[in-house]
Amino acid sequence: MLVVSHSNLMFGMHVYLMELHILSDKSYQEHKMATGSILVTGGAGYVGTHTVVELVEAGYDVVVMDNLVNASMESMRRVNEITGKQVPTFSIDMLDKDALRDLFRKHKILCVMHFAGLKAVGESCNKPLLYYKTNIGGTISLLEVMKEFGVYNMIFSSSATVYGSPSYLPIDEKHPVGGCTNPYGKTKYFIEEILKDICTAEKPARRLRSAVGQWNVVLLRYFNPIGEDPQGVAVGRLKELTVYGNDYDTPDGTGVRDYIHVVDLAQGHVAALKYLEKGCGCKVFNLGTGKGYSVIEMAKAFEAASGKPVPYKIAGRRAGDIASCYADASLAEKELGWKAKLDLAKMCEDLWRWQSNNPTGFRTES
Repeated sequence: MLVVSHSNLMFGMHVYLMELHILSDKSYQEHKMATGSILVTGGAGYVGTHTVVELVEAGYDVVVMDNLVNASMESMRRVNEITGKQVPTFSIDMLDKDALRDLFRKHKILCVMHFAGLKAVGESCNKPLLYYKTNIGGTISLLEVMKEFGVYNMIFSSSATVYGSPSYLPIDEKHPVGGCTNPYGKTKYFIEEILKDICTAEKPARRLRSAVGQWNVVLLRYFNPIGEDPQGVAVGRLKELTVYGNDYDTPDGTGVRDYIHVVDLAQGHVAALKYLEKGCGCKVFNLGTGKGYSVIEMAKAFEAASGKPVPYKIAGRRAGDIASCYADASLAEKELGWKAKLDLAKMCEDLWRWQSNNPTGFRTES
């Protein structure tokens, strides 16, 4: 399967220079939350950076924290350039509670968008303790500090991995969860359960600016932001694409996934924030296109977009992978007013344009 790369941050950022939705002064003030900022954990990462741009353009004050293990400050420099804002950015690990407390003292945080965490399925199978400590332990640390400072609002970047091997397709929010096939997916599932328990223990707030102890949480189970491998081959940085498994019960034997443009995904998070402002308790939404593509179909789409061949080799199945996974995202359309707009061809076109201008990606700074 394709693997999302944090070296491939912000490939779609250029679209904002041409396609920003210009808000009037009146609408800007209507959306701007003067009483506090949105903290984006993992905000220098792949989905985080795009979401930060969307938030700033929608009129929100944003603060970013990231430990920069899988990200770069260069991505934030570009965010600042695109938005014309200097977004406060802190190099902080979630497990460092003293550093978290210092951030919450410096900034009045109204809501946390939680992207931070380790995300590689294969690595999680080899290093489960690292994933449990970082993802679950880090989230608990963050939640404890949030509670200390009276912040009871979170949008959690979850994943379709919580569904495990699908019982039916497309997958809706009523599909059973917990049958996760890898430690990464289990961390997402356990964090969801922790957040649900918190919301059950406390009455839901009526509004985002809630009374002490009243939690509002939105769990966004999103599918596959497009990955890195094909364009690495196309620019000559990788010899060939590795396809993990061609013996799945799918039309061409390779895994089928619901690939989603990162800009669509980022806009889904902003829609969730506006929904959360009304007070919602704990709600779950899928973010996907509803259309599944195989790895081979995706590689061919990238060939068409780039005009470059994408040679590939077949390898054995990767631990933790499943055959097919694609979304029923109708609930998000109904309640959030959100629907994915950009198709696979557009994803590949934007990705190739970015990669052509940044053939080695961003240099990761320590």
